[in-house]
Amino acid sequence: MRLPLESCVVRSWTTGDLASLVEHANNRKIWLNLRDRFPHPYTRKDGAAFLKHVRSGHPETSFAIDVDGVAVGGIGFSVQDDVERVSAEVGYWLGERYWGRGIASDALAAITPYALRQHQLTRLFALPFAHNAASCRVLEKCGYVLEARLRRSAIKDGVIQDQLQYAFVSPEP
Repeated sequence: MRLPLESCVVRSWTTGDLASLVEHANNRKIWLNLRDRFPHPYTRKDGAAFLKHVRSGHPETSFAIDVDGVAVGGIGFSVQDDVERVSAEVGYWLGERYWGRGIASDALAAITPYALRQHQLTRLFALPFAHNAASCRVLEKCGYVLEARLRRSAIKDGVIQDQLQYAFVSPEP
């Protein structure tokens, strides 16, 4: 998959992305805003395992955010199951050197309709930590609506935290 955008390209991960993945993902500031399954420190072994996993996934739901031919972040979605199979949780991260340039917003604005269309979804949602104002701005800029504050719903780095629930709901046919 390849979606060329103004500030970046959202594309499939390749094995050649290993060095840039590790370089940009190995950052505590990024780790602090992601789920614990995203390791810190982020090693070559972690990157190789991740790339092997996502490259074997069908359908493809995890993509690189590429700036000038280099993978500098990631974006993806996890389709839910059972009665929630029309929904997917979306998540993204971006290397710190690229923050504040609108890249995450461009990537999310592109992946949202792609996910809805390709997977026949009616809803995408995200659960940023309440303190992550930058991620909340990205979601709001892309048309996601704040639905709830999930009080004391998560623990990260030993601290109990609130999460915010944002959602983008496709229009009814």
